[in-house]
Order: sequence, then structure tokens, then C-alpha cells
Amino acid sequence: MDCTRRAVIAALGTGAAFSAKPALAQLGTVLSAPVTLIDRALEDRSTSDIAKDNEIVIKVNAVMAKVESIKASTEIYEQRLLVTGLFDAKPTYDKFETGVRGVSGVKQLYWHVVYMSDDDQKANKNGIISWARALEINSKAEVALAKAKDVHHLNYRLATDPFATLYVLGRALSAHERTLTLAHLRAIAGVRRMVDYIEVRPKTT
Repeated sequence: MDCTRRAVIAALGTGAAFSAKPALAQLGTVLSAPVTLIDRALEDRSTSDIAKDNEIVIKVNAVMAKVESIKASTEIYEQRLLVTGLFDAKPTYDKFETGVRGVSGVKQLYWHVVYMSDDDQKANKNGIISWARALEINSKAEVALAKAKDVHHLNYRLATDPFATLYVLGRALSAHERTLTLAHLRAIAGVRRMVDYIEVRPKTT
């Protein structure tokens, strides 16, 4: 184990910033296992910024609990919150949207949650993919970025919605990296559409 990882492990036990549980509906966990804790802490940003994200995740968890639904998926990076999902009950959808929009600390909300009645979903069954299929696409996308050369994959969050739209949220250290990232994601089988929320910002020293 290198010195950097030793330092990170030591830091993990020093504060509550790393004690938050992941959002109930997140495809990718924020803090679910020791290796994830370490990897997240090695992102190109400060631990205090990660802690802010985790605070928002806890608040989103509370909203999920109030509406008693996990028909949504959340991803967050630098307090930019991406929410996707499909609801078949309008009152639940409205309550969830109001709750999420009321969460403090969010710098930018990317709202991609859809209300569609059960009848409309049945009528559009060819346009809607299963939860398992969405997870499969998302997993392939994550693996593609993890293997990609010159792509800092820990700085990205991915989500796939019920309509096979792949969302990418995060930070590229250069315009070239952003181009590479999008090229790899567009090559994923099953993706019908891509939504890009990548910010280009070089690493500061």
C-alpha cells in the first residue's frame, strides 16, 4: 500500500465527513465499502467538498423516506445533483420533486425525473427498458471509463434512466479528456441518447 493510501485510510477515521450512508436510490454508491471510501478520497478535489456532497445525500435520503419510494436514481458531484427516474403516481412525483428542490446546499439541480401513468407506460413499453437493463448499461459505461486511457474516471458519475439515456456528470481536467470520455460512452451498446454535464477544469496545484 502506498503512502497516499495510508494517509487517506488514516484520515477516514478522523471525522464524521465519511460516515454518511449512500442515497437509497443511487446506482453508484458514495460511501459503501472501504475501497470506495479510499477511491472517493483520491478524487481531484478536497475531502471537505466530498463531505458537502455526502450531507446532501443524507438529505435526499430523508426525502426518499418521506415519499416511501425508490423509483429514482441520484448522482452527485461538487454539489451538482442529478436525479433521474420514472413515477406512475403524480402525487408521489410532486411530493418528491418538492422535497428534492428544497434540499439545501445544492448548487445545481439536473432534474430528469418523469411522471408517466401506468397506462402510458404500458403503451410505451418498447421505449422503456427494465431496471436490470439500465444497470447493465450503467455498469458497462463505468467499466469503459475505468479502462480508458487519459480519463480520470473517479471524477465522473454515471446514470442510466428507464429510456436508455446515459447521463454523465463530473469534471474533465482538459477539453481533450472530455472528448475522450464522451467518445467512450457513446460507444456503449444500448445507449439511445447521451446527456453531458461535464465541466472542464484543469487540476490546480
